[in-house]
Amino acid sequence: MDHQADTNRTDLMTITRFVLNEQSKYPESRGDFTILLSHIVLGCKFVCSAVNKAGLAKLIGLAGETNVQGEEQKKLDVLSNEVFVKALISSGRTCLLVSEEVEEAIFVPSSHRGKYIVVFDPLDGSSNIDCGVSIGTIFGIYMVKNEAEVSLEDALQPGNQMLAAGYCMYGSSCTFVLSTENGVNGFTLDPSLGEFILTHPNIKIPSKGKIYSVNEGNARNWDEPTTKYVQMCKFPQDGSPPKSLRYIGSMVADIHRTLLYGGIFMYPADAKSPNGKLRYDVL
Repeated sequence: MDHQADTNRTDLMTITRFVLNEQSKYPESRGDFTILLSHIVLGCKFVCSAVNKAGLAKLIGLAGETNVQGEEQKKLDVLSNEVFVKALISSGRTCLLVSEEVEEAIFVPSSHRGKYIVVFDPLDGSSNIDCGVSIGTIFGIYMVKNEAEVSLEDALQPGNQMLAAGYCMYGSSCTFVLSTENGVNGFTLDPSLGEFILTHPNIKIPSKGKIYSVNEGNARNWDEPTTKYVQMCKFPQDGSPPKSLRYIGSMVADIHRTLLYGGIFMYPADAKSPNGKLRYDVL
């Protein structure tokens, strides 16, 4: 990679330009999805700023509540949720919002109602907030089946019905990764411009990886196939080198590393949680 050339580039592909380019491929498009995405991006910029100054603004620590997963909410969890709820409603393009931080789904008032449903975790990995580990926002976008009759069923569509999904990681840099039917693309926030710039076009996970990522603290509760697989990662029988264990405990960070470097990230069902958790396990 020619870093000097990258430094002197003037033809920057911002996320706004990228989405507008994609929109132009569909003449019938009215720009509703573009507007919605711009509000999600704005929310991510706001949360990124809050995360960067959390200690100074006294935003670390507990807020005194628990979320729908039974986890103690951090102050940044609460702030991030408010930011995204307000950003999504004000876009005028959503009709139903489902947040991990709120027990009930949020039905958007008819005066601001659109045709999209957004499901999101405003701040994943919040248990790592106080120690400065990478955390992030996760979101998925569906289309409502009937704009005149919005129901909870609209948010329970299978994953293959999603129009788009993505995450924004807040770490050493702020990275926004978006997946649509046209592939996966990563954008990095340039603080001097206040814009997300395309830095990882057309991401494809390597076919083979050298890393496995799992919370081995739960090993005694795993079923036999999971135990055997992890054992094989550590002690391969085919003469290949063992895989390296890398586990952050923040899904966005673990997924981002896996997308770029390959390998596997898993949070399997076990004896303690035989039906898994109310989240996708990503392999």
